[in-house]
Amino acid sequence: MARAASYDRDAALEAAMTLFWRKGYHATSLKDLEAALKMKPGSIYAAFDSKENLYLLALERYFQRSRAAFRAGLARAESPLAALAAHLRAYADLPPEDAARQACMLTRTLVDTRATDPAIARATQAYLDEMAAEFTRAFQAARDRGEIAPDSDPARLARRFQAYVTALRVELHRGAPDRVIRDLAEDMAREIEALRV
Repeated sequence: MARAASYDRDAALEAAMTLFWRKGYHATSLKDLEAALKMKPGSIYAAFDSKENLYLLALERYFQRSRAAFRAGLARAESPLAALAAHLRAYADLPPEDAARQACMLTRTLVDTRATDPAIARATQAYLDEMAAEFTRAFQAARDRGEIAPDSDPARLARRFQAYVTALRVELHRGAPDRVIRDLAEDMAREIEALRV
């Protein structure tokens, strides 16, 4: 009879995601993983095959959580355009201990692995593309509702929106003062709202 796993896979993946997001793929050592996951090296490899595979699983977890949060915000808002503006403003209200005050894990991973780990870089690029597609659909919905001009290009607007999110996350990561983040998020949100016809 196979022995039951003596670890909580969900908790281990959460710990790995938190650690990798904070330190990056290359800077995270096996010792770091042992401490964070509370597992021995052999158990880590038995459960996740390799550091690369564990990272890919953690990256997927991060992406799924980010996408779900964006979709939830879209569902709560009175309109797609309002949701997009609120998404930007929300970064100014993050509490000091919130992990989202650091740079996006996808962005950091792409910078960290593009030249060294093609499988991770490809997965990261695919997730970034999927997030851009989420933003595109939101702008399409805004166009379909008549919130923005009928000749608007949702994909182009989505790329700008994604760049705004990236810039905000970098400013948070480098410790910009709260008033700077608030002003920047407000300026960006107002630019989105100014698309309203």
